[in-house]
Amino acid sequence: MNDPESKSSKLSRIAFGDANASPKAESDSISHLIARFEQAAQVDDDGVEYWFARELQKLLGYAEYRNFSSAITKAMEACRLSGQVVENHFVDVNEMVEIGSGAGREITNFRLTRYACYLIAQNGDARKKQIAFAQTYFAIQTRRQEVQDDDVEQYAPLSEDHKRLLLRDEIKTHNKNLASAAKGAGVVAPLDFAIFQTFGYKGLYGGLDRVGIQRKKGLKSKENILDHMGSTELAANLFRATQTEEKLRREKTQGKVRANDLHYEVGKRVRQTIREIGGTMPEHLPTAENIDKVAKRLKKAETKEIQASNDPDE
Repeated sequence: MNDPESKSSKLSRIAFGDANASPKAESDSISHLIARFEQAAQVDDDGVEYWFARELQKLLGYAEYRNFSSAITKAMEACRLSGQVVENHFVDVNEMVEIGSGAGREITNFRLTRYACYLIAQNGDARKKQIAFAQTYFAIQTRRQEVQDDDVEQYAPLSEDHKRLLLRDEIKTHNKNLASAAKGAGVVAPLDFAIFQTFGYKGLYGGLDRVGIQRKKGLKSKENILDHMGSTELAANLFRATQTEEKLRREKTQGKVRANDLHYEVGKRVRQTIREIGGTMPEHLPTAENIDKVAKRLKKAETKEIQASNDPDE
């Protein structure tokens, strides 16, 4: 007569392997257990993963289901005490198993959530190697989830002010790199570099030079146009600067005229890209608050926040 074996038991034998494993398989059991546990997961119609209790039984080293059921009972009580709805994590299911000659009988089983598996491991026989492994495994998984949750909780999109500060600092750095690349092409004198920059602005701003941009933005002659750009406009100029630098170096450009033409062409290409994606032309973007004032305001706010966090009365 064949031993009764349910569908979940068959899956268990395939997923977790036979008890009479070879020494080599035993030495690799930890990695195998991880893989087998994850492979044994099934997904219902709502996308929720689950495991069958009779599969988990084999994985955790229990030869008899009746012994394993005591760990399930303890886990269900722990689930209840934690304020969870037990039925959401331990779902009763019945299965038919063959007992020979075409006959069958019904056995009980559970569909378990990952949380239920964790609770069972916590309430299992800690003397079993598999249980010890499972407890460690779930502890690591729980800690990993906690870290991820903390990251999500602490994450906040950058404000426009913070984006402006970051981009303005990036442009300062890359303008130095651009100046170095231009110098290598023959743009040496300060006046030559000013002209070189003008060609880049003209390409990006539809023919406007620095003075023309100032007038368009309502800025005074001594005000730096970069200090009054919003994050979108700064990003466009950063792209212009980085791509011009790379192109100068990659093509080993020589001569002031060629360098100026190249800068104009890159600026024009960036402008064309903005047009193609339906963006606002940079000269039509609003004039932003002076970046120095933004930096002072943010610094003041951060100082107040630090003081408040250190104040025991708060």
